[in-house]
Amino acid sequence: MSTPSSPFSIPNIRLFIALRVFFNARFYYPVFTILFLDYGLSIEQFSLLNTVWAITIVCAEIPSGALADILSRKYLLVGTAIIMVVEMSLLAFVPLGNSSLIFTVFLINRVLSGLAEAMASGADEAIAYDSLVAEGNPDHWPQVLSVQMRLRSIASVITMTVGALVYDPHMVNRLLAFFGSTATVTQQMSMRYPIYLTLVLAILATVTALKMQEKRREKTTGGGSTAVAALRKTLEAAVWLAKTPFALAVILLGTLYDHVLRMIVTMTSQYFRLIDLPEASFGLIGSAMAVLGLVTPKIAERMVAKNSPTVNVYWVSGITLLGLIGLTGFYPYWGLLPMALVFTALMLVSFFTSHYLNRITASHQRATVLSFKGLAFNLAYGTIGFLFALLITGIREGGKTAHPDWSAAAVENFAFREAIGWFPWYAAVGLILTILFCLYRLRGTDDYRKIG
Repeated sequence: MSTPSSPFSIPNIRLFIALRVFFNARFYYPVFTILFLDYGLSIEQFSLLNTVWAITIVCAEIPSGALADILSRKYLLVGTAIIMVVEMSLLAFVPLGNSSLIFTVFLINRVLSGLAEAMASGADEAIAYDSLVAEGNPDHWPQVLSVQMRLRSIASVITMTVGALVYDPHMVNRLLAFFGSTATVTQQMSMRYPIYLTLVLAILATVTALKMQEKRREKTTGGGSTAVAALRKTLEAAVWLAKTPFALAVILLGTLYDHVLRMIVTMTSQYFRLIDLPEASFGLIGSAMAVLGLVTPKIAERMVAKNSPTVNVYWVSGITLLGLIGLTGFYPYWGLLPMALVFTALMLVSFFTSHYLNRITASHQRATVLSFKGLAFNLAYGTIGFLFALLITGIREGGKTAHPDWSAAAVENFAFREAIGWFPWYAAVGLILTILFCLYRLRGTDDYRKIG
């Protein structure tokens, strides 16, 4: 059987890319926070619901990866897509007016969303990479990642722009009038439009997952129930990670970068406001940041081909620290440049961790190992979010005491600026400690020099 010259001639590779696009490109992302509030929830309820979402991911990450390796990765992907359909349907059709009912529906939505995120994590990459090994050349995986990330960026630009557009009833009414329609829509109507559009993507994701094919794999665990097999699979992967210094280093370094950078990305709107950017420009800026995804994956593809993992760590470290230091200046308008570095570093981290882990992980435990990565990333992200909240609270109270004449908004802005100033130091100390630990574990081995 001849090896295909292009990895994209393999059906599962094309379906993997399509599934990633349909699952991740969501029309409601640019209005995520205000969507909850317009449904009638409070900001405290919004924070609580997102905490539930993060906890669900952490709890489901490892078991879902083990089940994917034991039962079927396709089953989990189909289940993930169906859950996405259900979670979107809940928001699309929940009646308004009853605050208790709305909170309950959103709570179920957040649990289902977290479960879907956990189930998708690792299983989609595992089935695609195994198909590449069986039908193509695993050296082409960086090309697959590059195309996948660039198409996701294009989809993000489209969905962010359209989602923000259809959410605004004034804009929708102008469009209706332009096309000669006398119909009008209200905020309560238009706020569901991004949800309806995302529901369409969920249906497309389900169709895509159903089309994926998975070859029967030999069982690697003994008899017993599925729960026992899942536990055994999880323990096997944990032992393998502990005994494989390079894999452990990839996860630890990826976790360090990811949780710091993701925390910054979640606060972009507040940062943009403090560098004197008009709120009307936030959606456009978000789309512009997504455009970086058209360039960065191609650069990352060349970096893994030409550089050693050590050199790539240097590059990511430099870009991360430079971006974090630049943010602390809160330079009007020019502050967009360090934020662009943050987005670039985050994309590089995603690319490198996927490439290196897939290269060294055996097929029978690939989804489980990738789920360990997802668990580490989300656990660290939840932890830094909690620490950042404590830091903000402490600085805010100190600001009130030192400047009793300041307004509440002035105190909040002061606390945010001061808290951001801690990030370069936190990242630098964390990076030094992580690198020292990784060097200690990697001593006497040269596996990382063989990975390209």
